[in-house]
Amino acid sequence: MNPGIDPKAEAILKERFGHDVLMALATEEDGLPSVRTVNAWYHDGAFYSITYAASNKMRHLSKNPRVGLCGEWFTAHGVGENLGAVLATQNQALWETLSGVFSSWIANGHTDENDPNTVILKVRLTDGVLFSHGTRYDLTF
Repeated sequence: MNPGIDPKAEAILKERFGHDVLMALATEEDGLPSVRTVNAWYHDGAFYSITYAASNKMRHLSKNPRVGLCGEWFTAHGVGENLGAVLATQNQALWETLSGVFSSWIANGHTDENDPNTVILKVRLTDGVLFSHGTRYDLTF
């Protein structure tokens, strides 16, 4: 549980995003925004994704880690961090969880967990707005 936000909002975030979901992820490079859809999973104030270290999004994040996220009646800002290779020792427990969360596509031939450039992206949320059944939640993480 994230102690910094309303427990009802946290429960909604877990229900909506506590599994493999598609999210819009926005980064910026040289003043130009870039938006792409990523598979993401919400846990305890952060979204996690599996990506390639040499991707445009990771290049953008190395210069400016601030991001925007958008998904089902939710918009947010956050800070992106490359946690390193999925099979790195420090990522073992997280990788076990993520490989289960993303199991429907992880073995589709586009993800090679043995490639050291297959990394975990963590987006630590800083603020956001969540809507649910007519209620607006202004969130600070």
